[in-house]
Amino acid sequence: MSSSSPQTHHDEFHSPSLPDQVAAAKRRYTEVFGNPPNWVVAAPGRVNLIGEHTDYNAGFVFPLAIERYTVIAAGRPLKTAASNAIRVHSTLFDETAEFSLSNLEPNRRDWTSYLRGAFAGCIERGLQPGTLDLVVDSKVPQGGGLSSSAALEVATATLVEAVTGRTLDPVDKSRLAQKAEHEYAGMPCGIMDQFSSALGAAGKLLLIDCRTETAELIPLDDPDVAVLVINSNVKHELTGSEYPERRAQCEQSAKLLGAATLRDVTSQQLEASRSKLDPLLYRRARHVVGEIERTTRAASALQTGNWTLVGELMYASHDSLRDDFEVSCPELDVLVEAALEIGAEGGVIGARMTGGGFGGCIVALVRAGREREIADRIGAIYHERTGLTATPFVTKPARGAHIVEG
Repeated sequence: MSSSSPQTHHDEFHSPSLPDQVAAAKRRYTEVFGNPPNWVVAAPGRVNLIGEHTDYNAGFVFPLAIERYTVIAAGRPLKTAASNAIRVHSTLFDETAEFSLSNLEPNRRDWTSYLRGAFAGCIERGLQPGTLDLVVDSKVPQGGGLSSSAALEVATATLVEAVTGRTLDPVDKSRLAQKAEHEYAGMPCGIMDQFSSALGAAGKLLLIDCRTETAELIPLDDPDVAVLVINSNVKHELTGSEYPERRAQCEQSAKLLGAATLRDVTSQQLEASRSKLDPLLYRRARHVVGEIERTTRAASALQTGNWTLVGELMYASHDSLRDDFEVSCPELDVLVEAALEIGAEGGVIGARMTGGGFGGCIVALVRAGREREIADRIGAIYHERTGLTATPFVTKPARGAHIVEG
């Protein structure tokens, strides 16, 4: 089989086992630092079934934690180290970085930003972890819109809980991780990613109300339905302004409509006040207002097993993200079109882009038992139309952040 064939990459189709990942992280820790670790924690990435760009508009989102984890193994240094020194080895980058808890440098931007921000939040809450050596091993795909950064932030806060013997309220832990993303990574994200990683539950989706910061756990327990995630393996290099720009456009629209947030606007109100917005702001607002309504409808439809409606809402969400919010890209559109072409007869219930956009992944609900066949068909269409290879995997809703050992 040629290397460009869409059938490659299937070794990762089913999620790697967490116990195997934990064992590998412990081995690496011992290799790098010379002694076995005292603590091991895990926090998952997430995929959002529906409800995109609604979280920072105080709306609803409907994600699940995925069976792809960031694992941190940690211990006290073998040799005396400077007080409050943190050494962290990344298996992904195969490099070791150092920083001090006494000076966490919020303006320094590198892969340790997520860790430093999470440590800062813990210290603010009176949790003092002290000098540590860490190994970070992540199986959450980077740059795929599956929240590898939130998994790292939440894993770091969970590690501090393990080390200090203190337990954070999971919602507060999500806020701490979100603040880390804002202040240390410079990304003004909503709370969905961190919330999903901290509060995810096996077999359950989270219907998160981002205004009240509460979540209803909704079982995804139909044995005939599976979650298929397909990574386009494309990340369009953006100027970095797109996300803050969309957020500002939403805030401006709400203000012009006389509302605190777009969550407070119904579709009827938006149509009635359309003249108050220029065409661009109207489209941005129409996406958010419509998406909040689609998300609550999808959650209800999923609970009653109305899969046809769930699928329709997923496709409608993608169209809105592509046309009104303009955060899709040709590669994501091809993946969703391929899913739509295969259709219900071929076992696809619905599909849409997931995550912030401009690349990354789509999420599809498909008939269980046909996941690989569907992934191969979508992959073949994608390869034919773009020349690129997509990477598919299946997941069940996974357990959220937890202490594995220690």
